[in-house]
Amino acid sequence: AVYAHREVSHDEVKAEGKIETAMKEEGVEVKYFWGSTLYHLDDLPFKIEDLPSNYGAFKDKVQKLEIRKTIAALDQLKSLPSRGDVELGDIPSLLDLGISPTPRTSQEGKPTMVGGETEALTRLKSFAADCQARLSKGNQKGGNNSVFGANFSCKISPWLAMGSISPRSMFDELKKTISASTTSTTPRNGPGDTGLNWLMYEL
Repeated sequence: AVYAHREVSHDEVKAEGKIETAMKEEGVEVKYFWGSTLYHLDDLPFKIEDLPSNYGAFKDKVQKLEIRKTIAALDQLKSLPSRGDVELGDIPSLLDLGISPTPRTSQEGKPTMVGGETEALTRLKSFAADCQARLSKGNQKGGNNSVFGANFSCKISPWLAMGSISPRSMFDELKKTISASTTSTTPRNGPGDTGLNWLMYEL
């Protein structure tokens, strides 16, 4: 079987159908999963066409739902089917494809972001460490540092948008970090006691 993330846009769904047809001709089943949102589509207490038009109404309907656990990544994948004319070979490098591996820059001259799950998790852990450092600093001064200001952000939206990290895997990572720092794992109805609680609420 081939496992694929379910698409929703017109062109992607069309391409998905063609691939599924080709796979069936080869005797390969295509199984889809959903991971674009924190709550699974099948768990929502309403039909998609009845989706509330504002966040407040949506939150009221879903806040008691249990968030599904993430599926652990496999240690090893099976090889490609032996039939067909597919020849296995080395994965080409960027240079093989005629692309320079030097860091690219945006029109503003700033380095473009590095993609991938590893980079997303690194950024999340860095944000968690920053939150803890700010809290410790605030506690030493005897102040309340629970609100970090408008510019305090994990800046992880691009990785979420590109699918480098799923909302559920991010939620799990945040829970682990909060639990390890002996902070409440339940998000509050507003900015929490730490930036991590605030991020879980926003997520």
